[in-house]
Amino acid sequence: MSVGSVPWFPREVTSLCVGAAAAPAEQGGILPGMDDMGDGPEVPPHNGEMTPKAYVDERLGQYQAWYDRKATKMKAMHLRMRTVSVVGAALVPVLVNLDLGFARVTATVLSVVVVASVSLESVYRYREQWKNYRSTEQLLGHERVYFAARVGPYHKLSGREAFTTLVARVEKAIASENSATLNVMTLGGQVNAELQQYGLPAQRDASVAPSVPAPVPDTAPTPEAAVPAPAPATGTVAGA
Repeated sequence: MSVGSVPWFPREVTSLCVGAAAAPAEQGGILPGMDDMGDGPEVPPHNGEMTPKAYVDERLGQYQAWYDRKATKMKAMHLRMRTVSVVGAALVPVLVNLDLGFARVTATVLSVVVVASVSLESVYRYREQWKNYRSTEQLLGHERVYFAARVGPYHKLSGREAFTTLVARVEKAIASENSATLNVMTLGGQVNAELQQYGLPAQRDASVAPSVPAPVPDTAPTPEAAVPAPAPATGTVAGA
């Protein structure tokens, strides 16, 4: 039962609740950035049997546009984080060597900013999300063109068979992207949690080399090699 279906519920409160629920899709919701955590666009429910045109426009088209926006945003975030970390890391040693009053404070602030940018990049994995979103958007675009031109997997198929093939391939691509993004985000959080709990693994000392036993010869030495060579004669020869 929805809020608006309750007869005694005030109209003003109903409008407020409906507006707050619709805010994440239009204005970012109550908390800024909540749209970044969504799994996909909100596709309106379709009454009756869905036609190929309705599926392409309402499902495929909306997901393709959503993936394009997400890929553009993740790429921008990745480039910003990388730029801040590279430029900040290059400026910190220069500011430390300057004999100025504000140099040390500026170097400290830049160090904090660099660490924060690298940490956020490792947590949110902007680069991996950008690649997943862009590859899925390109895949959906190719499927749309193949279906319209009846080439590739849709060649020599009837209208119904081509439509069912399109739905199966598009839904499989969307599910694969969701799984890949979930694995990337889960792996990033798991690695960061393990590093914070256990720290970096201890490096092995290269100076201590493991003892390796000497190789055992496969065959024993021959008897001829064990017999010493005869000594030369030192006496005079008789009858000389």
